[in-house]
Amino acid sequence: MNKTAIITGGTKGIGLGIAESLLADGYNVVITSRTESAAQEIAAQLKTDQNARVIGLGCDVRDYESQLACVNKTIDEFGSVDVMIANAGVGHFSPIEDMSIEDWNATIDTNLTGVFYSTKASIEALKASKGYLITIASLAGTNFFPKGSAYNASKFGLVGFTQSVMLDLRKYGIKVTTIMPGSVATHFNGNTPDEKDNWKIQPEDLGQMVSDLLKMNPRTLPSKIEVRPTIPGGSK
Repeated sequence: MNKTAIITGGTKGIGLGIAESLLADGYNVVITSRTESAAQEIAAQLKTDQNARVIGLGCDVRDYESQLACVNKTIDEFGSVDVMIANAGVGHFSPIEDMSIEDWNATIDTNLTGVFYSTKASIEALKASKGYLITIASLAGTNFFPKGSAYNASKFGLVGFTQSVMLDLRKYGIKVTTIMPGSVATHFNGNTPDEKDNWKIQPEDLGQMVSDLLKMNPRTLPSKIEVRPTIPGGSK
């Protein structure tokens, strides 16, 4: 195999779980972070054997030119972009009367506009490879909750964005899927994963899901996938 995947926000959590799965499948992997040193550090850790082909790049999803540079560097290094995983995301949660303009903009700019930039920057490369775009949304993209005005807006928007893009791009042989996880054992929103999170979806579970999507017969497209813990809250 000589296929390459870019994973935005690939240094921890879901992004890292996907990176590990794709490396195991033989993909070249590019992980990005706003901090290049962080991306390079994790890339070095992922090189568990001399055959692992992984690099870390400093790319800000909120900056279109930064995303375009990431795509171009990937092509220079590996020759193609076959998979774009738009995973980078943030969450700010507060009642609407307390929601700051800064937190609103950070959430929308990263979770929604950032995915637009990642998608826009990679379209021509994905056309050339007849590749795959996967966005990581959330069940918050269909289920609203208190203190979630910014996050809900970003994820509702992301689900709609991805499904529209799917219709735009399938004529080019590009497959597009959005994955909508429920509770995941990650560092999101200040959490430190430990035994209390064992009931949740694990990052490697989502890595397996992405791996399975990429192996699916090209004639079939799961365009929107909801995934949640089997037993909510670890209850029996």
